Amino acid sequence: MNNRLKVLRAERDWTQADLAAALQVSRQTINAVEKGKFDPSLPLAFKIARLFELKIEEIFSEN
Repeated sequence: MNNRLKVLRAERDWTQADLAAALQVSRQTINAVEKGKFDPSLPLAFKIARLFELKIEEIFSEN
């Protein structure tokens, strides 16, 4: 699964730690999602979408 998480985070000058704190997950989780090594759960995907005020499909896409 591809995602725009790193770009969206960078546009806001947030560190991985900032984003992790906002989502109540570990920085390692954010790193794994950004690198495509981990697909977020549906609840986490919704939290990410709400945080960035975007639809899930505007952040995540299939290959």
